[in-house]
Amino acid sequence: MAMQVDLELELELVSELSGHDERAWQVAWNPTKPLLASCSADKTVRLYSYHKDEQDPSTTSFSHVTTIPTGHSKTVRSIAWAPSGKTLATGSFDSNVGIWEKRDASDDDDPTDAGDWECMTLLEGHETECKSVAYSATGTLLASCSRDKTVWVWEVQPDSDFECMGVLMEHSQDVKCVAWHPTEEILASASYDDTIKLYIDDPSEDWYCFSTLSGHQATVWSVAWSPRGDYLASSSDDLTIRIWKRTAQHAWEFVHELKGHDRSICSISWGVGKGTPETLGWLATTGSDGKVNVWEISEPQQQPTGKPTLNSKLIASVSSAHGISDVNSVQWCPRSGFEDLLSTAGDDGSIRVWKVAAST
Repeated sequence: MAMQVDLELELELVSELSGHDERAWQVAWNPTKPLLASCSADKTVRLYSYHKDEQDPSTTSFSHVTTIPTGHSKTVRSIAWAPSGKTLATGSFDSNVGIWEKRDASDDDDPTDAGDWECMTLLEGHETECKSVAYSATGTLLASCSRDKTVWVWEVQPDSDFECMGVLMEHSQDVKCVAWHPTEEILASASYDDTIKLYIDDPSEDWYCFSTLSGHQATVWSVAWSPRGDYLASSSDDLTIRIWKRTAQHAWEFVHELKGHDRSICSISWGVGKGTPETLGWLATTGSDGKVNVWEISEPQQQPTGKPTLNSKLIASVSSAHGISDVNSVQWCPRSGFEDLLSTAGDDGSIRVWKVAAST
């Protein structure tokens, strides 16, 4: 029998957004505008706008804005917004990466203006399924990874032009996820080979892997940086979340482990949360067991001598977040005033939005 835990908070369902005809793979919040994007095996991207109710600011309403057909010939597996909020990247099982912009909108600042989203560039190079895409914090770099075991780094140039800066072949298996450091040009990738690789640019050697983080006993599905960038979280088929701390300029070491799922942990997201200033934010985790957990992560006020350590506390959890379906993605909203909102995408094709609220 599962142990019952009294939690401080709960995950309250804010909205259920249907419309995808097949499984929904990922969600991505626009960093500058009230827009939420989702992608699916039905080859489309759906955009939703949201706003707080004027009469009741604690209520947030969502509405469908538009559906982008994409033209990808296979599943759209991943999506990522550029930091400007004006460009959207799609990674597909057809091996290509699409770059999308709204070109004919009458008011680009109006999120309810559907406009006409056009594919400005199609990035080709991966030999098989593209699993993940991610923009760097400055928006000048885009990373993509694939089942072909490679990670590509692209430089974003004017007029929707892209130049390949490096093809990184460090992993021995399918690469599942890429994620950029929140302030520096450090790239992390997670793989079926059970490892995480960290990369930087060396002016004399181009992009290279400067560290391999080992310790997971099965596929690493997802990685997420802490908001201030001195920690990295990873989730795995081994049913654990591991947290790594930066101990020197290019040195990272394992400091903490979380357990709370019964099956593969497919997605994690680290948001600023609404805890005390001393916390490192809220870490959301989800996966094949259909559960969504929210952990508050903090540093001890006094670090013990020897190995660095962290404190973690499960503060909210919901089971069967998408009924009997697997949950493929979880993402915190990055916009100020909405830090307690997160969204999930499931095999049932739906997108659900949750709010961390006081337990009733």
